Amino acid sequence: MIVTYNWLKEFVDFDYSPQELADRLTMAGLEVEGMTSIGEGLDSVVVARLDAVERHPDADRLTVCRVDKGDEVVQVVCGATNHKAGDLVALAQPGSLLPGDFKIKKSKIRGQVSLGMLCSEKELGLSGEADGILILDASCQVGVPVFEALQLKDTALEIGLTPNRPDCLSVVGIAREVAAMCGQSLRLPAVEISAGGADISTACRVEIDDPQGCPRYAARMVRNVKIGPSPDWMVQRLESVGMRSINNVVDVTNYVMMELGHPLHAFDFRELGEARIVVRRASEGESFIALDDSEHKLNSEDLMICDGERPVAMAGVMGGQNSEVREDTATVLLEAAYFNPVSIRRTSKRHGLHTESSHRFERGADVDMVPVALERAAALIAELAGGEIAAGQIDNYPAVLQKVNIRLSAEKAGKLLGIQIDQDRIRTLLEGIGLAVAPGKSDAPGFLDVAVPSFRPDLEREVDLIEEVARLYGYDNIPVTMPEASLESQPARVELKYEGQIRNLLVGCGFSEAINYSFVAPDAAAKLQLDADDPRLDAVRVLNPLTEDQAVMRTSLVPSMLETLARNLAYRTTDLHLFEMRPVFFTATGETASRQELHLVAAITGTRAPLSWSQPGEAVDFFDLKGVIEKLLAVLGVKDVHFSAEKTEPYLHPGKSARVGRGEVTLGVVGEVHPHVQQEFDLDQPVYVFDLNLDKLFKGSGQHKAFYIPSKFPAVERDSALLIDEAVEAVRVLDIARKNLGKFGQDAVIFDVYRGKGIPEGKKSLALRVRYESAEKTLTEEEITKAHGRLVRSLCHQLGAEIR
Repeated sequence: MIVTYNWLKEFVDFDYSPQELADRLTMAGLEVEGMTSIGEGLDSVVVARLDAVERHPDADRLTVCRVDKGDEVVQVVCGATNHKAGDLVALAQPGSLLPGDFKIKKSKIRGQVSLGMLCSEKELGLSGEADGILILDASCQVGVPVFEALQLKDTALEIGLTPNRPDCLSVVGIAREVAAMCGQSLRLPAVEISAGGADISTACRVEIDDPQGCPRYAARMVRNVKIGPSPDWMVQRLESVGMRSINNVVDVTNYVMMELGHPLHAFDFRELGEARIVVRRASEGESFIALDDSEHKLNSEDLMICDGERPVAMAGVMGGQNSEVREDTATVLLEAAYFNPVSIRRTSKRHGLHTESSHRFERGADVDMVPVALERAAALIAELAGGEIAAGQIDNYPAVLQKVNIRLSAEKAGKLLGIQIDQDRIRTLLEGIGLAVAPGKSDAPGFLDVAVPSFRPDLEREVDLIEEVARLYGYDNIPVTMPEASLESQPARVELKYEGQIRNLLVGCGFSEAINYSFVAPDAAAKLQLDADDPRLDAVRVLNPLTEDQAVMRTSLVPSMLETLARNLAYRTTDLHLFEMRPVFFTATGETASRQELHLVAAITGTRAPLSWSQPGEAVDFFDLKGVIEKLLAVLGVKDVHFSAEKTEPYLHPGKSARVGRGEVTLGVVGEVHPHVQQEFDLDQPVYVFDLNLDKLFKGSGQHKAFYIPSKFPAVERDSALLIDEAVEAVRVLDIARKNLGKFGQDAVIFDVYRGKGIPEGKKSLALRVRYESAEKTLTEEEITKAHGRLVRSLCHQLGAEIR
């Protein structure tokens, strides 16, 4: 936002220099990012009178002028054609440095000496274009610097506003802040309306079909206007804040927008079909050509200003080419409205149109400023374009927007800011920026009731008001104090230690950690061929996903891991050992709230070790991953875990997978990925994977082996070969054996499996080794034979086994 020092002074009296004003605004939260002095260093450009204008003897398009600059008469050669003897002009004397680093020197032009240059508005930086040199008013005094004579010496301040301060997108808004700083009153521009002729209601009507998008729409009509250039003061005022002059009517709407902060629009009334305005949403696919000649295909979310036949303006963004003010426009319909900020922001973004108007509406305009801005613009058009304001005003405001009222505690404000401040001081500060403040009623002593004006949509809560108190009190007046804090030592969660142990173990086993997004495609879990009622198919949806491939939260780490493997295999990295330890997320079901669980997934594929002279390049298998799980269980101290070949997961091979359990609790699964699932993920070689629920695993952790005194007597091992059914699991054999170890048995292990010659179909041979030991004596042969025979008989009885 650009404002000028002199324009501010029209609305508030203050004695700050431009630099002091910039410093105070910055400390009040309105950062001044730059300052430009208008007319600085141009005192050598003075008002001069043309005593004589003669044709150049050697050039048809040049004139030789005798110029009186007050202290002497000099000769200047000029190339313009719009001057004559007696005119007052702007003379840049030799040595002057004009905008654009253009230095004036004494010169000879076609043999004639030229002691300076007669300047145009463009050369003085007062306008973007110029048709000739600047002809000054006859009241100007010869010899006086031009910028002083025209009262154009000024300072432009460029203020960087945060999006929550739409109230400062105007000169009046900044002036309100300055008035609060220096304790002065704010003066709004005086408006005098002289209306006549037929009432506007007899010539035009306004209909609001979408009051949510447009809560308020007002209109004024000005007849018999004369479209032409704006006066110099308005052109210069607009250009000082970075706006280009168009014509007197359009310039008025821009001027009022910069002055009061409320955008306006002027329609050529003769172009409005059925002499009415309809505020509605666009029809899908409707076409609209804006003032900048760009064509837009509208959709049903775009709020449009229409006549009885077609759209004539994109509400709050830009007017339409079909209703713009032209040179022959005679009757103007002025629009002042309030639009929903969200609607304007979406339309502006969708169509790539960011204008001064949309910049204000999408941040929140002042609904109460609608009639004020409308009256101000109508009065200026009547003054500058010679029009006649029609009697009456249309103000369609079907549902008045509710004002915000906030209760503020002076005690809380003081505590939060760390200062001593009473109610009266707070009241004075807030009233200085236009807030209505009253002491709290009898039921709320010590409080202030604050009515927030409509030009401050950013004030919604008590803390917002406390922030305003701090800003107005002065950040530099708040003492600097060190925050007080107590430091309490909290023991680290044991789960963090376990997670570190797991990572170290897996890295030590040759694995690398994979990190994937927690957001996945909606069909990620479905690729695992889960059952229709599996809760993992009901994922938590992301409200604003970056892409459709990241639209839901993961319910399983397996799909991401298989996708990672597929990407690496596509680059022919065929030997992979990867793991990922991250949470998965589940939606609320019935009385169960949404939750997350920590899972660990690991996957292997390819060869067990890199191919070398000592390594035959054996392929990984199920038992490689099973061994990793057993190491992990040992590190965490989880006992009584078993592997069973009962139904595991649909995405695992039914004959090459196992359930990992502890009692009745399923801790996870391990196995080879099902061939159909491999095809879903474009995996062209066998993959083995395990998925463990670490939350469940940690609950059984910490059961580490206890130290014991080793026996000083020798141990004895006995081996037995058992012929059992193929369907009998090894874990069942070990469970029975370990339960029947007796007094002297220490442990039992299976050290061999044999299938083949000599073994009947459907049978297998397991070699079992049992270790016997006593802490008190050396066991006799009879004691060992008796104990081992009892163990073997239990196996034969419970499993139907035979001794080979």
